[in-house]
Order: sequence, then structure tokens, then C-alpha cells
Amino acid sequence: MGVYTTTNPATGEVLATYPEIVDGQIDALIECAASAQVEWAATPAPERAAVLHRAAEIHRERLDDLAALLTREMGKPIAQARAEVKLVASIYEYYADHLAEFLADQPLPISGDGSAVVRSEPIGALLGVMPWNFPYYQVARFAAPNLALGNTVIIKHARNCPQSAMAIEEVLREAGAPDGVYTNAFISSAQVEQVIADDRIAGVSLTGSERAGEAIGAAAGRYLKRSVLELGGSDPFIVLGDADVEQAATVAAAGRLYNAGQACTASKRFIVHEKVYDEFLTHFATAMKSYTPADPTREDTTMGPLSSADAARELDEYVQDAVTRGARVVVGGREEGAEGAFYPPTVLVDVPEEAGAYRDELFGPVAVVHPVADEDAAVRLANDSPYGLAGTVFSGDRDRARAVADRLQTGMVAINSLIRSAPDLPFGGVKRSGVGRELARDGFVAFANQKLVRDPAAEGEA
Repeated sequence: MGVYTTTNPATGEVLATYPEIVDGQIDALIECAASAQVEWAATPAPERAAVLHRAAEIHRERLDDLAALLTREMGKPIAQARAEVKLVASIYEYYADHLAEFLADQPLPISGDGSAVVRSEPIGALLGVMPWNFPYYQVARFAAPNLALGNTVIIKHARNCPQSAMAIEEVLREAGAPDGVYTNAFISSAQVEQVIADDRIAGVSLTGSERAGEAIGAAAGRYLKRSVLELGGSDPFIVLGDADVEQAATVAAAGRLYNAGQACTASKRFIVHEKVYDEFLTHFATAMKSYTPADPTREDTTMGPLSSADAARELDEYVQDAVTRGARVVVGGREEGAEGAFYPPTVLVDVPEEAGAYRDELFGPVAVVHPVADEDAAVRLANDSPYGLAGTVFSGDRDRARAVADRLQTGMVAINSLIRSAPDLPFGGVKRSGVGRELARDGFVAFANQKLVRDPAAEGEA
């Protein structure tokens, strides 16, 4: 039997372990969620909204405690941990506030007599497979709209954040969610397909790696279950020749280093017009060096450790491979023999196509910078990726920036700024960055039965 383990990445100390559930417990867990869903869907919408409102309040009331748990378990700097808790509260609040609007019938313009509307209804019990990098936020993105709609959720969280997983369940239980409406389950990766295969499970959502997405997507297809997959990204950050270079470099460093670079929407590939390349590289190197990995419990810490010592070793392997193949380290790089989960902000240039750092997603504070001759070359390089999650375009001419943004093969793009998550903005990518959308109204209908109700005899309705 495997275990879920809390290890403080800043110190390497193992804080707690929790056993996985055994196969025989899964049936009861699914039955509880499926049975609860029938009653939860029949619960008046204002009562469901009240539970979400209370969940938002509890997150704000326990801001410091919940944030401190993220810092202990994931090494997230305490200020960033508080920001995550506040964002989560806003997500629960958003779906509570907009529930009546989202449940309202959507009239369709039709030819002929009568009326036609689309009505959003819940589809059942769902499975969510969640990652460790934003333990509260990723769950809220999936759970909040579905609990509002009337679905129930079972959450298989990452193996290295069990205490965060239990804290979410405790908050929702205290907020008034009945048993089975929200269930934290310490199941193994092998047991995930067993849950998806069960006829009582109506769908599955994953936020995770490309490899995990392939496995979950295949299982969902095999058993004809609805799915949403939010996977990786290798987001381009384009700096055009007329950009405010110093501002672009400052924003670029922030985009690369938030959460120690462990974000699917982190800027990872910096594509810079050759006219301003040297100037950008100078400012960017200075900005990157201003972030010093430090104790994440300190209020002034801007960057903490990676999630584990293994993650730091894997990242360094990418850097060393790139250097071996001809890349140059402008800033950072790990000292030989260094151990632990901390990794310095690092800038690579001259990375050849055959290096893993050229094409793979680097999940940590390593930036790859490329010069390009013109906008067409910038777009070609930006789109030369299996991923298509998000991107940024910096230019002194916003119309020009938007024209470049329109050519990017991404699900999201920002002009002279970074993509930041908000409850009312849909989130998702294209290509191998995933399938479907979360947040906003899109997240509400992702696991809804959008039922057409057609009444040819109705009068005076549209």
C-alpha cells in the first residue's frame, strides 16, 4: 500500500504520512458521492449558493492558517500562499453570486412558432485529479462550479499535499456541504481508472502533466465519460522591437519566477526582437538576479524552494544537458554538488533545438531566451511547440501587439502583461495543453447537461 506524504521542501523534513485507501473502500466512496448527488441536485439553488458563500468566508477567516499550511507543505512563499487563499475565496463567491444567472434558461432565437431554451442541469458524481503546485486553487476551479450546479465531486489530490487536501474537505464540510458532496480520497494512480470506469461516475477533470492527461483522456474515452484536461504549457513571451524593454524585462522575470516557476501558465520561452535583444537580456538578467530563493515563511521572501529535491535535480539535468549541447548560462545555474529543493533563477541563451530545454516544459525558475529577426519569426518560434496554453506580447503599439497575439496558437494571451487567473475569465489551452475550459460560465457548463427544451406551441416566448 502506498502513502501520501507531507515533506517540507524547504527543510526536507517529513511531517506526516497517510495511507492510500484499499480497493474495497472505493465502492462505498463512489456510492456515497452518487447517492449524495441526487439529494444535492434537488437542494434549492439558494441553499447550495449559501454553502459556497460560507466556504468563501471560511477561507478568509482562516487566511493565515490555510496559507501557512501551503508554505509548510509546498514551500510557497507566505505572501503568495495568502494570495492563493484569497483567490480561492473569490472563486467560491463568484459561483455563489452568479448561480441564479447561470441556471437561468438561455432562450434561443428560432424560426417558426414556439420557444426553445437551453437549460443547465447537473450530470452526476465527478472525479477530480489535482496537482500540487496550487493545491487550493486548482481544486476550487473544478469544485466550485460543479458544487454550485448540483454535481458532487471526489478529489484525488497529489501525493505530496495531503494536508492541503484534507483542509479543503474540512472547510467545505464546515460550510455545510452534506456527506458525499465533497470527498477527499487518498487513492492511487492505478485506482483512478477504476473510479472512472464506474457507471456512477459521470465525468473526470484533470490538472496535471501531459503524460497524466494522456492516461486520463484515454480512460475517459474508453468509458465514454466527459472530461476536462488542463495540462502543461511552454508559454512564449514575445518582446517586439518597439517595446518598453525595461518594463518587459521586469514583467518577464515575474512571469518566470512566480511560485518558483512551477506554474503551467508561467512564461518560459522569451522571444525577443534582435534590435532590443541585448538590452532586454541585460535588464532581464538583473531582474532575475533580484529574486533570491529563501525561507518561504519570511514575509519578504519572493521565491521559495521547488516542490522537492527530486524536482530540483530534474530541472538541473535540463540545464546541464543544454550546456553540454552548446547553450550558455547568463545568470544562475546550480553550484556543483548542491542538494535540496532550492534552485537559483537561471537564464539560458543559445539553446539548440536538440536540447530538451528547447521544447519541453521546464517546471522551475529557468528561462530560455531566443533572438528573432522580425515578427513573423517570433510567431513561428512561438508556435513551434506542442503546447498552446498562454502567451504574452509586449509592444509599444497595442494594435500591433494584438495583431501578433491573434496569430499565436494559444488558449489565452495577454498584451503587455501576464495571464492572471480570475473567476470571471475562462482558463484553458489548445494543442497538447489540454481539452476544455474552466472558470467563468465555461467552467459552469463543462459538466452540465445543456438540455434543449423545445415547445412548438408556446406563444410569446423567444
